[in-house]
Amino acid sequence: MKLLEERIKKDGVVLPGNVLKVNQFLNHQIDPELMYKMGEEFARLFKDEEITKIITVESSGIAPAVMTGLVMKLPVVFARKHKSLTLVDNLYTSDVYSYTKKVTNTISVDKKFLTSDDKALIIDDFLANGQAVQGIFNICDAAGAEIKGVGIVIEKSFQEGAKIIHDRGVRLESLAVISSFDDNQVHFEGEE
Repeated sequence: MKLLEERIKKDGVVLPGNVLKVNQFLNHQIDPELMYKMGEEFARLFKDEEITKIITVESSGIAPAVMTGLVMKLPVVFARKHKSLTLVDNLYTSDVYSYTKKVTNTISVDKKFLTSDDKALIIDDFLANGQAVQGIFNICDAAGAEIKGVGIVIEKSFQEGAKIIHDRGVRLESLAVISSFDDNQVHFEGEE
């Protein structure tokens, strides 16, 4: 998605540890018009998959997931990272390690929102080491839901996340694929 790549080049900041800061438009301040275009692109890519539900992890995956749900006219479920007084039992859970925050979170989805009748599309903001996606795979497996695909806003192809998805035999579609951060610059796959 050229528009997204241009925005990453303009506003993205490469930080130590192979971290890309895109808080100007994706995961702190959100550009709703760009987010809607991403939702349209995910909807186009997965239009033939007979999806019944979109699932993500709080919090940065919510905006692209909601826009995709809006375009596809589907409900969006997000796995919660924090305990809630209203979310205490009847849960599917999985532990997810965050490399950027250096913590392990237990994510959870209420069993009434994901069932064996569901065909799930996973949407998330970043794919690096694949821990968030693996956590959602675990939750979908526990629910008996079929995983129809994974849509990622920004993939770092030099990390192992895509391998986890491909090894599982699940379709992966990433809107921007970064091949490296050489010289503290963003380099996309296919660039010369």
